[in-house]
Amino acid sequence: MRLPLRASIGLLAGVVLAGAGCVGKASSTGRVAAAVQQEPTTVLVRFVTALGDFDVAVEVDRAPLTAANFLRYVDAGLYEGGRFHRTVRPDTETRRDVSIEVVQAGIAPEREGDGFAPIPLEPTSRTGLLHVDGAISMARDGPDTATSDFFVCLGDQPSLDFGGARNPDGQGFAAFGRVVRGLDVVRAIQAAPATGQNLDPPVVLLTAHRL
Repeated sequence: MRLPLRASIGLLAGVVLAGAGCVGKASSTGRVAAAVQQEPTTVLVRFVTALGDFDVAVEVDRAPLTAANFLRYVDAGLYEGGRFHRTVRPDTETRRDVSIEVVQAGIAPEREGDGFAPIPLEPTSRTGLLHVDGAISMARDGPDTATSDFFVCLGDQPSLDFGGARNPDGQGFAAFGRVVRGLDVVRAIQAAPATGQNLDPPVVLLTAHRL
């Protein structure tokens, strides 16, 4: 049976409107999916130390060079047997003009020959990853000298960001993640006995692996 012309037109309009709604919904879904894909991804790494364990979220999208270097050391097992060896806190800080609070770790001295080449500096001005409480960042001398040593911030440390005054070159340090569990363990390591800024004895890194 054929529908009257007016009814056919009305039905066709309904189909077109319904189709437009589906397209809009699909487009909206696509935008949401794209937004999800654009969210920075992280890799979780667990450190087990003589004083307990803690987890770090590594920002592989926002700091790709630094994160890849850090994970390369993790995957090669080079942090196992390493150590937290340096603590900077009010009673060990030697600079009163720009004081900081961090605790620094690296691979065992006898394994330094097994490490990798230094990497270019990824400043906070590029990554947007600031030296806030719990941030993990690479230790360095010159701008492109970071290898295996890293440090964790205890409290916000803006002087370590790009343009900060802690490093004379003004480039800051390369933050690449944050402690997401076990920051109390890191604080205990920072507070451990020290001779000057050298933890005495060092706090051993037993294992480091991806979760």
